[in-house]
Amino acid sequence: KDATVWRKPSEEFSGYLYKAQGVVEDVTNRIVDHIRPGPYRLDWDSLMTSMDIMETFEENCCVMRYTTAGQLWNIIAPREFVDFSYTTSYEDGLLTCGISLDYGEVRPNFVRGFNHPCGWFCIPLKDSPGHSLLTGYIQTELRGMLPQSAVDTAMSSTLANFYSDLKKALKT
Repeated sequence: KDATVWRKPSEEFSGYLYKAQGVVEDVTNRIVDHIRPGPYRLDWDSLMTSMDIMETFEENCCVMRYTTAGQLWNIIAPREFVDFSYTTSYEDGLLTCGISLDYGEVRPNFVRGFNHPCGWFCIPLKDSPGHSLLTGYIQTELRGMLPQSAVDTAMSSTLANFYSDLKKALKT
């Protein structure tokens, strides 16, 4: 009820490009502040277990390392990602985008995942002040020995939960 999720084969790798879209009751700046790398993300994103900003290039541009919890009763082991992240104005709203980098050593007990080009667009709804349309394009390669059906199940439910968790965080 919070989001609609679609998928199609990715042109970047053998998995899928996911599109998630939903209306969020808040202004674009506040929504994107909760999504991009920074202090809010760990407070509400139940999948993310740690996040470190490794390098900052300018105010809205950084390299971050983050880890995710195991999923589906740990069929999908915890993952580590190192992403380049950039946030900028886009039309009347904001865009936060990223891509994984081959950077640093993989920490023990993690599989290094890889995010192909992805991003979140957040634009205000003209007919409904105080509401924004949040659209995400995600193409995550979890890597490791995983059945594709487990990855597909995890991605769809993770993206749907992302919206409901974000909405709860914005209400506090």
